[in-house]
Amino acid sequence: MTMDHVHHFSAGAVTPALSYLMSCLGCALGLMSMQRARAHSGWSRRGWLTLGALSIGGTGIWVMHFVAMTGFAVDGTEIRYDLPRTILSLLVAVGIVAIGLTAVVHGKASWGRLIGAGAITGIGVASMHYLGISAMRMGATVDYNIAVVVLSVVIAVVAATAALWATLNVRGIAATAAAALIMGIAVNGMHYTGMAAMIVSTLSERPGAITGVDAAAFFGPLAMVLGVLTALSLLAVGIGSTEKEIEEDLWAEQQLRKLLGERADKN
Repeated sequence: MTMDHVHHFSAGAVTPALSYLMSCLGCALGLMSMQRARAHSGWSRRGWLTLGALSIGGTGIWVMHFVAMTGFAVDGTEIRYDLPRTILSLLVAVGIVAIGLTAVVHGKASWGRLIGAGAITGIGVASMHYLGISAMRMGATVDYNIAVVVLSVVIAVVAATAALWATLNVRGIAATAAAALIMGIAVNGMHYTGMAAMIVSTLSERPGAITGVDAAAFFGPLAMVLGVLTALSLLAVGIGSTEKEIEEDLWAEQQLRKLLGERADKN
């Protein structure tokens, strides 16, 4: 339900465009990380899984959410954020994506495992979204259209399942870019569907002082930190061997061992 005093795009097309860009960037980094995780084992795999969870859950989902939230406004009240709850939503996003990625990478690949991991991840992502909304502090009350909430959760589950499938199957730069663009649409679609579920009622009386951090004060330092982390992630992905290179190295190593074994047998 949309009300005249509620604005989801108060800054125009800037926030949805930037949120989509961040989502695509995070998903692309995550997919490239998972391509490397598939070809490694042990601590190397855990490292790439961690980077994948941070990229998809942190940048692709959480950052996208709060960038889009900067375009949300309600007439007659400022909006601030409860910092601990906002940080908790970040941990939920990264943690639940890490669980989903780990579930599909380890063990025998199957549709049952994929669908189960997708359901858990999707519900977790939706929980992060509504936890992030609950972190808002403003002179208004928020209720929800339950039918639209359920729709947003369904979108989250479908998007998460598709994303996990992509982490297992997408290979190559062109396919990765296409998958990231599609994942960005899914993540943003879930977010704005969830926002459409909000029913915001402004208070008739002037509210007291609104506690919490201002969005600009919070996202300024965050943008600098994320810029550094994104640069380091790009560097790690750039210097790390690709899945194809790793497979070629393993094949060459196997051939060398075979050749040495044949020579040893002749001697």
